[in-house]
Amino acid sequence: MKITVLSVLCLAAVSAGAQQMSKKSLILDLNADKGVFANEQNLVHKWQNQVKTFPARDFEKRDEGRKVPGSGCPKLLAKVPELNGHNSIAFKQQELVNMDEDAFDHLIQGTGYTWFAVLKPGKQPGELKDVNCFFGNLRNKPNNEGFWGGFADDNTFWMSSRNAITFGRWDKNNPYVASKKILSQNRYYLIMGRMGKGTDTVMLSLYLNDGAAPIAVHPFPVNPRANSSKMAVGQERDAIEHPGRESFVGEMARFMVYDRPLSDEEMIMAAKQLRHYYNIPVMP
Repeated sequence: MKITVLSVLCLAAVSAGAQQMSKKSLILDLNADKGVFANEQNLVHKWQNQVKTFPARDFEKRDEGRKVPGSGCPKLLAKVPELNGHNSIAFKQQELVNMDEDAFDHLIQGTGYTWFAVLKPGKQPGELKDVNCFFGNLRNKPNNEGFWGGFADDNTFWMSSRNAITFGRWDKNNPYVASKKILSQNRYYLIMGRMGKGTDTVMLSLYLNDGAAPIAVHPFPVNPRANSSKMAVGQERDAIEHPGRESFVGEMARFMVYDRPLSDEEMIMAAKQLRHYYNIPVMP
């Protein structure tokens, strides 16, 4: 009996430590269970960041550039059985944008970052080949600096940071860090991206479900003067000139961003927590 009680206490202590660790340096937590504002048709017009101390709070519908007001609103899906009864938000080339121009600039200027996304991809539209983005804060000009993540047309997936030195979609300043794994349209996944800290050359690392080892890595030359822009979920930037064109089709239940690279131990622990919470198996 003493062993059982001790084991329970140890597990509780580990869980408490994990919760504390997972919140250190967390600047963005979009959780479909909380802070979602939708109309009678469950169309979402605002999704609130649960990190209340960070200046980027509200991710809202963006009518500018759209012919039909409100057509950019994704849809709330309540109590999804496959996600342990948690909510999800379905995007069909739609977006929610935070209008703070500078809140996320520091992430590609040297602090590094880590992001986690609980997603289920749909059939991608492919309007711009292999660019179907589920988030991004790219600047509209001149060289689209920022960081972003998306799916190729076949539902392989990728991440990248852009340093403003060159314009190319993919080159040494804008590396294509991609998985060869094609994700199913019938399953939810945990996708993670990490950028190292520093102002020289750092590593970009992409993960799937398990935080123990990246599935793709690539060096990235940091430019401390890079100036990214507004953060969007559902597309690569505040793309008012062609809303929906570089956006993804799929669901998002959670999107979290830390303003530092988590340690290997933290990656493992955070991934384990999220997989358990959303009923996501380790094996993709």
